[in-house]
Amino acid sequence: MKHESIHPRALRRRKSTETQLNEMSDASLIVAVARYNQDALAEIFRRHGGAVHALAKRVTRDTALAEEVTQELFVRLWNEPERYDSARGTLRTFLLMQAHRRSVDVIRSEEARKRREQNESASIAATSYDIDHEFGDLADREAIRGALEILPQDERRAIELAFYHGLTYREVAQRLEQPEGTVKTRIRTGLKRMNEALVSWKAVET
Repeated sequence: MKHESIHPRALRRRKSTETQLNEMSDASLIVAVARYNQDALAEIFRRHGGAVHALAKRVTRDTALAEEVTQELFVRLWNEPERYDSARGTLRTFLLMQAHRRSVDVIRSEEARKRREQNESASIAATSYDIDHEFGDLADREAIRGALEILPQDERRAIELAFYHGLTYREVAQRLEQPEGTVKTRIRTGLKRMNEALVSWKAVET
């Protein structure tokens, strides 16, 4: 497969453009970025991308998060170059301040996400245990089936999903499209009725 030949004049123009960008100040490069010059953005990244990534990695202690922060900052610079004001400091200082601020935000977001996941896992474990505990005294399936028949439909359906399908309170609530608190109340009220019925039946049998 042949590569397309590049005319020497085109090569000279490319080298000339690169030389011009190398010689431009950061402020001039920002002006060029505002005019949608991608080469100008690439030159800014060449100059400052390493420092931005290094700071983001030092703050987040995570290479992937640091890369995410770095990419986000340069995309934002491309979309909003006017946010940089040369009168308030150098471009590197501006980018590093943005990198530090965004890295801190990312860390807080990650910590909040992990806390939510931990709380959700703990909640699922707790509700699973809670339902197991609720059914602990109802070991006779035949008796349970008979006791279920005396319950109102909403209580019976919730208990069937929890007992026969092994769902947690939250999963039962999602299946029935009801608030979790309502489901808990229905299950506990239904279990109370069932226990009372089972006790009375055992008393009759004896």
